[in-house]
Amino acid sequence: MNVFSKTDIGQKRKVNQDYVYECADRIGNLPNLFIVADGMGGHAAGDFASKFTVETIEDHVRESTDLDEVEEIIGGAVEKANAFLRVKANEDDNLYGMGTTVVVASIQDNQLKVANVGDSRLYIVSEDEIRQVTVDHSLVEEMVQSGGLDRIAARTHPDKNIITRAIGAADFVDIDFFTEEVKEGDIVLMCSDGLSNMIEDHELRSIICDEGSLFERGNRLIHRANENGGTDNISVLLIDVFSNLRDEE
Repeated sequence: MNVFSKTDIGQKRKVNQDYVYECADRIGNLPNLFIVADGMGGHAAGDFASKFTVETIEDHVRESTDLDEVEEIIGGAVEKANAFLRVKANEDDNLYGMGTTVVVASIQDNQLKVANVGDSRLYIVSEDEIRQVTVDHSLVEEMVQSGGLDRIAARTHPDKNIITRAIGAADFVDIDFFTEEVKEGDIVLMCSDGLSNMIEDHELRSIICDEGSLFERGNRLIHRANENGGTDNISVLLIDVFSNLRDEE
């Protein structure tokens, strides 16, 4: 398994509220763990929310040695992060109203398990196609699903950043789970909307499937998002599932 991860502040923001985590080795009862979170909230609240959520998930997974089911381990970790973040927000007025998206993945053999809250995304990319696995929890996505808006118009809709689910938003968090099969040649892309809003899917696939190391291609994605405006923080996590190489940085 070959992994690249990086977060970039972008061209417009003064603070990076994204947080990325990768562990390609066994952690608790999971064979590996990958997380992308995109925080929201004023002052320091957004970056606190994303970092705190990722660290809470990591700690819970590491300690969940009595559980075997991946969905139970990850789901419990996300629920714990939500509850703890709510407590933190109520303890500090500066953190009140904070929240974060989160997309979490773990891969064993050819099985990819994914949990998602918010509009950070996970794609499976191959030479033939790019396929978005997660479904955005956003107002615009609900409009698309109901037939009131097409995909092309959704990309530039003024409400595209309004999300309908987030860690920390409510006492109960509704998590989507996905199970996908990955095959030789597949690359998993996890990202914040600072990437997916700046680069269309066909170009994401083109860059990811281009020549160069995973490190070079990952940095190329961030560079292109910044070239296209870099209006938000940009986070990229690439997993070449069946590669035994680790790129030199």
